[in-house]
Amino acid sequence: MNVEMKLTGLDGVLATLQALPAEVVSKRGGPVKLALAKGARKLRDQARQNLRQSIAQNGERSTGMTEKAVIASRGKAIHGGNGERFLVRVKKGTFINAEGFPTSTLMTANLLEYGSAHQPASPWLRPSVQAIGGQVVQIVSDDLLRRLDKVVAQLAAKNRGAR
Repeated sequence: MNVEMKLTGLDGVLATLQALPAEVVSKRGGPVKLALAKGARKLRDQARQNLRQSIAQNGERSTGMTEKAVIASRGKAIHGGNGERFLVRVKKGTFINAEGFPTSTLMTANLLEYGSAHQPASPWLRPSVQAIGGQVVQIVSDDLLRRLDKVVAQLAAKNRGAR
């Protein structure tokens, strides 16, 4: 299950980031990582809520394990590229379902999202992206700008003291 969301229209921000000092662009991610993490957590929370509703509308009993397995995690940069990447995904895990049978969190999430020959689809992740994708982009860009302003102010204060 793969749903990708690309941020576009931030070319000026990306050019500015590439020109910034190491305090901003670091191996640990700096403000970019933190801003993306904040947006990913917002999307994760919406996805969990949609998943809970999808399970309830089918009238199924739930242990809540699949819902807990929906996480926001830092991912590796796309092959051949640099930068930060955060994923909203379902963590692999096995649990005993409400009927007493071993079940995979990933399999359960996939069956709900895409359905099967025996079960109609009850999407929960794609509607999350469609519902709050714009809000997530706004959260990331606002938080990134706020964090960059803070770093610039700290660098300015440090440079004033060095003269």
